[in-house]
Amino acid sequence: MTNRNRDLLLLMKTHSASAEAFEKHVEALHNVLLRVEGPDAFCNAHELATRTCITQKKRKIVRAISRAELKPFHFLLAKN
Repeated sequence: MTNRNRDLLLLMKTHSASAEAFEKHVEALHNVLLRVEGPDAFCNAHELATRTCITQKKRKIVRAISRAELKPFHFLLAKN
């Protein structure tokens, strides 16, 4: 298992699971989280609103969130 750089709390119903089964569960969770937490999924779920326009362009959204804080009058809107 490679370094995932995240803390996971995994609750299992059975205590008899082997270390190999446990590693399989952690690997499967990591694969799911990689897809869900990626920039593509984030950009599909958000829009960037400025004073003059609302955009769904991935490049502009990624550039805006790469800063520590958003610029004044830039807002991230969830599409849900």
